[in-house]
Amino acid sequence: MRTPVSPTASDTPDEPTTDAAPGPAAERRDFPIRRGCPFAAPAEYDTMRTDDPVARVTLPTKREAWVVTRYDDVRELLSDPRVSADIRRPNFPALGEGEQEAGARFRPFIRTDAPEHTRYRRMLLPVFTVRQVRAMRPAVQARVDEILDGMLAAGGPVDFVSAYANAVSTSVICELLGIPRENLEFFRDVTRISGSRHSTAEQVSQALGGLFGLLAELVAERREEPRDDLISKLVTEHLATGDVTMDQLLSTLGITINAGRETTTSMIALSTLLLLERPELMEELRGDTALMPAAVDELLRVLSVADSIPLRVAAEDIELSGGTVPADDGVIALLAGANHDPEQFDHPERVDFHRTDNHHVAFGYGVHQCIGQHLARLELEVALETLIRRVPTLRLAGDRDQVAVKHDSATFGLEELMVTW
Repeated sequence: MRTPVSPTASDTPDEPTTDAAPGPAAERRDFPIRRGCPFAAPAEYDTMRTDDPVARVTLPTKREAWVVTRYDDVRELLSDPRVSADIRRPNFPALGEGEQEAGARFRPFIRTDAPEHTRYRRMLLPVFTVRQVRAMRPAVQARVDEILDGMLAAGGPVDFVSAYANAVSTSVICELLGIPRENLEFFRDVTRISGSRHSTAEQVSQALGGLFGLLAELVAERREEPRDDLISKLVTEHLATGDVTMDQLLSTLGITINAGRETTTSMIALSTLLLLERPELMEELRGDTALMPAAVDELLRVLSVADSIPLRVAAEDIELSGGTVPADDGVIALLAGANHDPEQFDHPERVDFHRTDNHHVAFGYGVHQCIGQHLARLELEVALETLIRRVPTLRLAGDRDQVAVKHDSATFGLEELMVTW
């Protein structure tokens, strides 16, 4: 669904059975809550953080769950071994009708618990270390320059999300895995369907089935002729040895692609929109490129595009800020709520590239913290620095209130951003 931005800034799960008292505010809210400004958490998070930090909400599926908005509570929740990420649990707080049914079928490793989650994470971790990612910078820079050359040659106006943000994030993850990048929009469509809160289980399964079909062909090729890419590494070191089944490997590759490209696409596009609206910040970065790493972390904190990705179920009663999440209830750790908590961040609404001790949770926290965070930072640094340096006249094409926002996706972002130069 497209909504204009405000100019201001496979078992069928059972219904919840707990009758636990709600938080102090005794108010049931519908969740998700839409942002009034794309560069800030929903204003209602501030109210909840103060009056109802462990709040009862009603999800689009008509189930009820709890949401947590305070920074300390979010970190405590996400590091608590009594909290489960297993999507098969009956009260898992899925935000889309088809999400839980499809997730129970395909078992993405981010929706599993130890020891299963640990095993998959260890498979991928060697590729995403700081050292390995740092070595990728020249290749990422070359790809970004190539994409930008094509965009500039085509001329404006152009949809920045498709022509640059999606092209950069999808190309980088495809190159890492060893996937041909002939059709970048194919991967975007898969994510759009599988991440939409309005998709049915059948639609999600069909979209992921198409992706897994492509991946299965590539896995078969790598069995015969391994290359220097992640698919070959996983095939030779884990599939061939029996560590994982074909279905498990395809699921791992699929979530690596979806998660690896969607959040980075959203961050590149939203960050660019913010910088276009705040030209003084653009000039600050243009004048001192050494600020870029700190700027990226500040943009990650402010934008918090993965706000409601950490979906959990309490395996036992969990006490937070004087409230209790009862055992077997769903609970969501709101990353944007934590990243805009004034108890942790002075003037959290301010975009400050000189902010010190910026220990944000944009990549989550605990054992499920995003495994690709170093690669995401690298892509953002290179994509934004190159854009600022090479296209100093970049500007919006059309009215600001026509920028299309994704409110009903697992990852917050922009559907379309028309620009010219």
